Amino acid sequence: MSAERPILPPVRLPSEAELARDALAAPLFVRAVKLARWAGPDTRVGAGGELVEAHLPAAAEHLGLPADEEGAAYASEAWRLAVDTGLLDVTDPEEGEFPDGSDGPDGPDGSAAEGTVTVGENLALLTSGSPQDVLSIWLDGLEAVHADATAPVLDDFADLVGEDGSIDFDALDWAPEAEAEFLDGVLGNLYLLTLADNGAGDGPVPLPALAASMIVPDDMGEPTDDILEQVSEAMMRLDDQFRLLEPIGIVAYQPVDEALMTEEGETADASAAGADEEDVTRYGMVKLTPLGLYGIRARMLEAGVDAPAVGDLADKGADALLDGIAYYPEAAARTEIQLWLAGRGSQGAVAAAAELLAAARGTDEGAPLRRLHCQQALALAGEEAEPAVRAVLGDQELGGLARVWLAEHGAADVPPPPETMIFWLAIDTIAAQLDADGELDELQGLVEGLSAQHSGFFDEVWRVDHPATADVLEAMGRLHSDKKAAKDARKAAFKARSRAGG
Repeated sequence: MSAERPILPPVRLPSEAELARDALAAPLFVRAVKLARWAGPDTRVGAGGELVEAHLPAAAEHLGLPADEEGAAYASEAWRLAVDTGLLDVTDPEEGEFPDGSDGPDGPDGSAAEGTVTVGENLALLTSGSPQDVLSIWLDGLEAVHADATAPVLDDFADLVGEDGSIDFDALDWAPEAEAEFLDGVLGNLYLLTLADNGAGDGPVPLPALAASMIVPDDMGEPTDDILEQVSEAMMRLDDQFRLLEPIGIVAYQPVDEALMTEEGETADASAAGADEEDVTRYGMVKLTPLGLYGIRARMLEAGVDAPAVGDLADKGADALLDGIAYYPEAAARTEIQLWLAGRGSQGAVAAAAELLAAARGTDEGAPLRRLHCQQALALAGEEAEPAVRAVLGDQELGGLARVWLAEHGAADVPPPPETMIFWLAIDTIAAQLDADGELDELQGLVEGLSAQHSGFFDEVWRVDHPATADVLEAMGRLHSDKKAAKDARKAAFKARSRAGG
């Protein structure tokens, strides 16, 4: 079977140790850890696990924040993260688990009883656990912050509370699943843009472009006023969300310039998506960090999305390697092969090369591309692989690439290939490049070069017993710049199909 094309290109991540260090340095996580270590037996929480208002000034002071409303908000946010990530365990006052066996003290105004907290077992894991432990705790934190970022914005909470004290959730006009799906879509697009062009797209992305990627239809020419208004609304929502997400360490974010806001808090110019590069930076710029790539990939994997990472195949068999890198960019494929070979160091280059060659065999649709990557892998295996390569010189499928490898390594006593093998290798090589969707100019050069190496190429090649012979000849007819050669290729393709009964 042919390998399936992954939806996403492979990401190259730092080591787990480096990522864990980044996680521990994320500002919000740092504050949560500080508060978890600061909390004591006298620290009280409300029914939802939140730090009671009376303790917020002291918590803010401990974090080096001003004892004002903003400092209290930051302290409250860090406290919630500490609870959500298991750095602190909350004791529910209704469970009667206070040291004196009582239901806990009432509030000073006779309000509901308050709970207490104890140190959570995850706090110790931050220093004694593995990098995976740290990253697992951090991912819980990312999940909590993501939930906060998709929560409804309450301009006036009092308007939602009825006379009987109940909350009118319908009035929120909030669709939790749709909000989460939209933010995940934005983060997915940012992930794709970061990996674009083999990682060359790792610069900051303008917020208008990111919002437009979710709103503007692909087939739309000039956006309508309604679409531009939707883009502006999405930008402002994303501005709030990225401000929340940045402290957990997944993005570096330059917020929207407040001077561009109107009194209603919306962008002053909805056509920001078309602003020039100098102006567009004022509308917000966002970039995924390495930790962000890790976090977004983890969320995608959890959702069942195929999101490969370089190194995933290092401990797999050669068949999984050659299928897995089938559509990797060249640099990522090379790195993956090097990691795979390094992991086979104990078994030796000969055994590794033999495993690669065995996995490259086949007549299925994906086999030519497997052989192409096998050839690349053997080039990285070094001269020590020669015995394994010589062992397949007589193999119809592998003998051609074996001769190419031996010639490139200056080996002596390389037997000349039979004519049928030359033609078979030509068809196999072009089939692999067609499957790989290579550059048109390079593919055209390959087609013309191979057909020119042998006089009467098209008079003979149609007889090649290769599953892709007819398809390759049809492609050569489309790609060859010489009109006579292109016509000869099309004739040869017709003969090949007739010979195969198709």
